[in-house]
Amino acid sequence: MITTREARPEDAQGMSELITPILEGWGSNRRRDPEHMRANYIEHTDNIRCTIAYDETGQILGFQSLILPKTANPYNTPDGWGEIGTYVAVSNGRSGIGRAMFADSLDAARKAGITDIEASIGRDNPQGRAYYAAMGFVTHDLTETLDRKRYRVSP
Repeated sequence: MITTREARPEDAQGMSELITPILEGWGSNRRRDPEHMRANYIEHTDNIRCTIAYDETGQILGFQSLILPKTANPYNTPDGWGEIGTYVAVSNGRSGIGRAMFADSLDAARKAGITDIEASIGRDNPQGRAYYAAMGFVTHDLTETLDRKRYRVSP
């Protein structure tokens, strides 16, 4: 059974362990240590909600971060839009984890008054693009490396 809740500082280690094989699979040298997870996902200054999904043993199966970036942000997210990022354990894709976490993020976006959520997915990430399309996101901008998708939040 999948359960979701807001991420807590003590989840940083499990989040680091989850994201490491994902980033290695992408050939990414992005930081993934617990301190980075805590600072950039759980306690991010622009954080609206960071959700984790876990199983009955407490094992973290995925996490999703929703932030409201400030003007002139590194994501180039339009003012007032949320920016979302989703990570699901490599062995647990297509099992409802992402959908469960998005329900929490969408609720948090509505409570924060966000009208649109953007996801910036690598064009070489077909699983990520398919996930966001399944959640109802539509492409609003394509760059050489990114498929930037938008979700219009209804009240």
